[in-house]
Amino acid sequence: MKKQLSIASILLLSLMANAQDVATTSASTQTVVDNIDNNDFNKWSIEFNGGLNKPTKALTEGYSTPTLNAFHGDVGVRYMFSPKFGLKLDYGYDKFHEREDTPQFESTYMRTDLQAVINLGRALNFETWTNTIGFLVHGGLGVSQLTSKNGFDGTDYMSNGILGLTGQVRLSDRVALTADLTGIINGQQQNNFDGMSPTTTTSFDGLVLNTSVGLTFYLGKNAKHADWVGENDKYDNLEKRVGLIETGLLDSDKDGVADMYDLEPNSITGVAVNTKGQSIDTNQNGVPDELESYLEKTYGQNGKGVSNGTVEELINGGYVNVYFDFNSSKPTSNSLAGVDFLVKYLKNNPSKNADIIGYADEVGSSSYNQSLSQKRAEAVKNIAISAGIDASRLNVIGNGEDASVNKNSKEARQIVRRVTFQVK
Repeated sequence: MKKQLSIASILLLSLMANAQDVATTSASTQTVVDNIDNNDFNKWSIEFNGGLNKPTKALTEGYSTPTLNAFHGDVGVRYMFSPKFGLKLDYGYDKFHEREDTPQFESTYMRTDLQAVINLGRALNFETWTNTIGFLVHGGLGVSQLTSKNGFDGTDYMSNGILGLTGQVRLSDRVALTADLTGIINGQQQNNFDGMSPTTTTSFDGLVLNTSVGLTFYLGKNAKHADWVGENDKYDNLEKRVGLIETGLLDSDKDGVADMYDLEPNSITGVAVNTKGQSIDTNQNGVPDELESYLEKTYGQNGKGVSNGTVEELINGGYVNVYFDFNSSKPTSNSLAGVDFLVKYLKNNPSKNADIIGYADEVGSSSYNQSLSQKRAEAVKNIAISAGIDASRLNVIGNGEDASVNKNSKEARQIVRRVTFQVK
């Protein structure tokens, strides 16, 4: 069974590698790759813009607006399904008024549009030469309304089509500076933009140009937004995932079960294990059967089980430990067997007590590490109490930093982030 699991893992890795090769020609496989990447970038953003407008048709004869007419403003919310495509919902506001030496008027134009967004920067692989400049093409449909201060009464409702180009400059992973040029064409517009007369047709008779600058704010917990995720990021993420699988296929304790399936990846070398990598302990005394058999022969127990003295030697000799991740006071799941070993011994020996001794590595201040080592010991004590050991039999000691290993070695520091025991 153990060999079958290892073979299955290797086959799975091979299939994934082959799928990556076929991705260039298979649309379905490309979809899978895209889905893999969906959790590696932020998708939401909020856009704020302000600038100028220019209505270029549907004005009454003799009426005109300034070449650079203020005011235009819009705000939008955008969601990117992938680094190349998304949707946005936005609201725009424009104020029109007369230019110098022309008849006076004032009108207000408002619109709401749902637009598709194409990220040209990602589609054209801008990331091969810049990760600061980008372009978005956006376009869609919406509804509009026009009101006039001193022209027609009521409100002129209409539909519209919109198309624009947005240039981007990435200021940080959370903010981008934008400059936008957008054209809007209205359908079924009944009144000219100045409000002083009706339009001459009832089809597409109103055109507005907007130019604006603004800021885009990216939302989400990931490092990058879809606007700035390129092909290299995709392959980097895929390599990380393959790396995790390759790591999972390692067999750290050499028991024949790959780490990704091993519930006890620190079992004693040479000791028989089950299909989940757990040491076989038929009599549930905390000592693997093969090790117990050896100890029986060595210490002459004649098949009656390992003596309490031998188990005590194992505990006090530092062979039974509970380990912790960096800056954590929660035992790693793989090392809970150490607590179980102690609990079984104390239940079999009700006259015995135990010191629970916590340690920390040298990273951080000594005072902090002293407190952390105490918390680790307390955490193990609480587990033992929950398993049925009376609190009065357990003494907690925080021994602070263990400086016996190379402080600059990540692997060595993992060894000393532990709780050990002394029974008496």
